[in-house]
Amino acid sequence: MGTKADMDNSGLKKDDKDGPKIPVYVWSTLTHKSGTPMELGDMDNDLVVRTNAGQRTRALLVLMGEAKWPNCPEPQSSKQLGPGQSENICTAFLIPEGQKAAAVELTRGFTKKPLEWPVEN
Repeated sequence: MGTKADMDNSGLKKDDKDGPKIPVYVWSTLTHKSGTPMELGDMDNDLVVRTNAGQRTRALLVLMGEAKWPNCPEPQSSKQLGPGQSENICTAFLIPEGQKAAAVELTRGFTKKPLEWPVEN
């Protein structure tokens, strides 16, 4: 879990209509099993953070500019991984202030339940 100070120092412009947010940092290891090389940015978009209030959110996407987080470097999304290669990356999510991350989910399409890992705060 990040802090209000992390958010204040991130460089992101606040959106008052959505209310205050707090960052959550998720570390994951992406492994390319087989096939043609893939970019990291094409491999990490199925993660979701679920809060203790049941809200689900996808990773933060910054369209213009960048966000800076302590101890969570932005992944090199254009880096290519070939078969058998892995990369440990940090992904930032924003949840409403006052809520806590309860689980990290990996979506698997519309017909399968997501895989879920509980978060211990």
